[in-house]
Amino acid sequence: MPRDGGRLLEGGPIAAEIRQAVGEDVAAYVDRRGKPPVLAVVICGRDAPSMVYLRQILRSCEKVGIEGRLVEVDGEAAETSVVETIAGLNDDPAVNGIIVQMPLPPTIRLRTIVDAIDAAKDIYGIHPLNAGLLRLGYDGFLPATAHAAVEILRRSAIEIEGRRAVVIGRSAVVGMPAAFLLVRENATVTVCHSRTRDLARHVKDAEILVVAAGHPGLIHGEMVRRGVVVVDVGINVVGGTIVGDVDFESVRPKAAAITPVPGGVGPLTNALLLAHLVRAARAQESTDDMQPRDPPSVSSRAPRATNPSATGTVRGRTAAPILRGAR
Repeated sequence: MPRDGGRLLEGGPIAAEIRQAVGEDVAAYVDRRGKPPVLAVVICGRDAPSMVYLRQILRSCEKVGIEGRLVEVDGEAAETSVVETIAGLNDDPAVNGIIVQMPLPPTIRLRTIVDAIDAAKDIYGIHPLNAGLLRLGYDGFLPATAHAAVEILRRSAIEIEGRRAVVIGRSAVVGMPAAFLLVRENATVTVCHSRTRDLARHVKDAEILVVAAGHPGLIHGEMVRRGVVVVDVGINVVGGTIVGDVDFESVRPKAAAITPVPGGVGPLTNALLLAHLVRAARAQESTDDMQPRDPPSVSSRAPRATNPSATGTVRGRTAAPILRGAR
């Protein structure tokens, strides 16, 4: 271990590898279809932090040949207007994937918006069908941030099987999906949250620690065991600086490996979203090929598949490689 602590698990190099592979798959898709796959990004008002993130996604799309569409709904729009916008994107055969700006305005219920997205186009993996598929061990779209948190371990050759993993945070889009994915990798997983008693005791037991609590500096050096592997999913702005949920300076000297914030899970999340989009486009491509060439009417068309295929690949690999059968 270096004197200044454990190795950095940087997401940038892994993300670059994924984007290169995605670019090759996009080029092949364009050769077959004569058009690029399309990602629709729905925004409700121009919240500054969200717009920065969404612009990064759109720039990433451009770099790999994906068409990114910014679909803006009036910030004062009623919930029904947002649902109608999503319904139109669901029905648009040119649109392969949909993501919606978070957080939503307080007048719009998250559950209503999540339920409105076609599960076959839900590349962020937040629709209940995809959540259920994940829990049962079937193929679906993984919540992208949780996917990145575990994928950075796998691609960094961090041993997961048999190790004690602690996940701090039980959200439906990061904490719980990350816990399920770690179980799939044969880790023994404990999930901690705001009601957990004696958090420090659980943290001290962790050989792998995934922190997604949304509290800057929640985990500090005296809490962790020497040799722990830390994945910090937190994104917090403190004094104009982006920091994680882990006090990096005090934890790194004791860690075997740790993700920086920024530069760790974030870049990988964006790259995996692109891989998810390619997978969605290929699944829809297969479905389109099975449709009659001249359907007699719109009402008689076969319904769109809601179980995304697992056959989409990135340079011959599955785009979501850690989604395996239940074990």
